[in-house]
Amino acid sequence: MFKETLSKDLAKFDRLSTAAIEQAGLVTKLGLALLFLLIVWIGATIATSGGEQRTIVIIAGIIGGYMALNIGANDVANNVGAAVGSRALTLMGALVIATIFEAMGAIVAGGDVVGTISKGIIAPADFPSSDMFIWCMLSALLAAALWVNVATMVGAPVSTTHAIVGGVVGAGIAAVGFGVVNWPKMGLIAASWVISPLMGGAIAALFLAFIKANIIYKDDKIAGAKRWVPILVALMAGVFSAYLVMKGLKRVWQPEPWAIVMLGVGVFAVAYVIINPLIRRQAEGMENRNKSVRTLFTIPLICSAALLSFAHGSNDVANAVGPLAAIVGAAESGQVAAKVQIPLWVMFIGAAGLSAGLLLFGPKLIRVVGQQITKMNPMRAYCVALSAAITVIIASALGLPVSSTHIAVGAVFGVGFYREWQTARRTHINHGRYGEARKTTKAEPDEQALRRKLVRRGHLTTIAAAWVITVPASAAMAGTIFLILQAFRGM
Repeated sequence: MFKETLSKDLAKFDRLSTAAIEQAGLVTKLGLALLFLLIVWIGATIATSGGEQRTIVIIAGIIGGYMALNIGANDVANNVGAAVGSRALTLMGALVIATIFEAMGAIVAGGDVVGTISKGIIAPADFPSSDMFIWCMLSALLAAALWVNVATMVGAPVSTTHAIVGGVVGAGIAAVGFGVVNWPKMGLIAASWVISPLMGGAIAALFLAFIKANIIYKDDKIAGAKRWVPILVALMAGVFSAYLVMKGLKRVWQPEPWAIVMLGVGVFAVAYVIINPLIRRQAEGMENRNKSVRTLFTIPLICSAALLSFAHGSNDVANAVGPLAAIVGAAESGQVAAKVQIPLWVMFIGAAGLSAGLLLFGPKLIRVVGQQITKMNPMRAYCVALSAAITVIIASALGLPVSSTHIAVGAVFGVGFYREWQTARRTHINHGRYGEARKTTKAEPDEQALRRKLVRRGHLTTIAAAWVITVPASAAMAGTIFLILQAFRGM
């Protein structure tokens, strides 16, 4: 009785919290965002010492906070969107989990040293002075933040890493010239625009096909679930342990590849031994229905959302604090370094900004990723989460600079397009089985209508276009901002 009452109270609280978020108007959210930036301004003013560059550092702190807000609003949706769309997590539950684990990842595993130039695109030594370098980084940070903000407004999840890379390239070209850019590295990043979503989509589709063939389409679904779900969940545990080490803890711990493999295999074995009897016990007495099987994936999805958020916070906080830390380091020392220490107040801006941006503006992109591209359920969401982790591991092993955003969204599309293909295939089989004379009715939509329903082409077009123009758009904006700032300085 107590558990039922507690469950109802928690559900009521969640509905009220979600409703409060929904009803909060844009003006209120913008006001809270401005309040956060005001706090950043005050904090940066207190944290910075006097000097010629103090004003620039304070301005950079505010822009870094703005960038962190936009990363939280746009990028975090990829970690929890599928879980929310499958109803494994409520929107409020996802916001709470992601906020906590994003902040933990940024603070605990964000590292105390960061590269001044994202992805090694530009060598700091190419800049003639620390002053020019500071203005270049300031322009890059502002341009990236503005572009991610625009992408969020149109409902397109984009790579914040690509945005900051584009900003650095554009500002660097405007400051020094085309020779400053590492073009072979840029070629690899451009290739990742195609490689990331295709690889993520293919892996997610393969796992969904496996689940359907071995569980969903079996006459005895529960028997199939007892056999395969423990293996699938243990596989997720092993893969995510390797993913967490490679992406989430890479700034504080870098074991050898063999150690990562052994860790993943060990976690898989231990997880299987623990999970197998639990799944079998849970499956006993279940109805032989797809809905029953889906419930077995709920807890793994919640865990995956937390781990993905932790890894994202530890890794992508550098997109906000990297250029900011570079500006602080150059302003304090008067020199441009390849790597700099991250002051505590700078890391706080990144961690707090990610969380604030997620809470204020994250729900829009969470819905796009989890609900609007294609319909999710726990099994499809499992395939998306597992695909995201596996693809990053494979890409890291091959040295490919892939985008976690592109991978996760590509996995969502992969699941949707696989469902379309399978629906068309089964429709043709049924037509052949029951004869061509069978006519469709309103209750039985034709194949073409059903295909349109499974993946929304409007989102595909918007997201693909945003991905393609992220680097050139942020580069153009950064170059323009740098030239405008230099013009004002020369007046």
